[in-house]
Amino acid sequence: MAWENSPSHVCRGGDKRALTFCCPPVKPCPIIYALEEVNISSQEYIAKKEEFGRKTRLGQGEGTCFGSLVWCCKPSKPCPLRDMVMRKVDMSVEEYMELKKQLSEEIVGASTSSNEEEVKALVDAFDVPEEEANSVLKECGNDLRMAAKILRMKNLEI
Repeated sequence: MAWENSPSHVCRGGDKRALTFCCPPVKPCPIIYALEEVNISSQEYIAKKEEFGRKTRLGQGEGTCFGSLVWCCKPSKPCPLRDMVMRKVDMSVEEYMELKKQLSEEIVGASTSSNEEEVKALVDAFDVPEEEANSVLKECGNDLRMAAKILRMKNLEI
């Protein structure tokens, strides 16, 4: 895949880079907190994504929920509308994810994020070494909720 350490969706505990997979902020959801974290307004977020869509093939997508692939979610989440459009425009998952990575960098900046905050939260919550917390988080594709579930299960085994 073109973006190996891509985050889980924001609504599933993913980090701010996952804003690339979010739809417009039209209802109260975790996107509001992610936007606060990167210090951009809902209007700025919408403008950045729409501009990126005009410059790239992610702007295609008539027939998707919000009329553009720029608003679509990660391929790991089933979506027949997104998949239909990708087939129609002959876009591979690799191209889609590469464009989503570029969009993420436009929204939050290039990230060399090692998920420091998430790792610290796991270390503090489960009293595990930083290396273990980081390893479990990576195994879970940066899905903080899943990493917490795994560490909780490990604690129960002890």
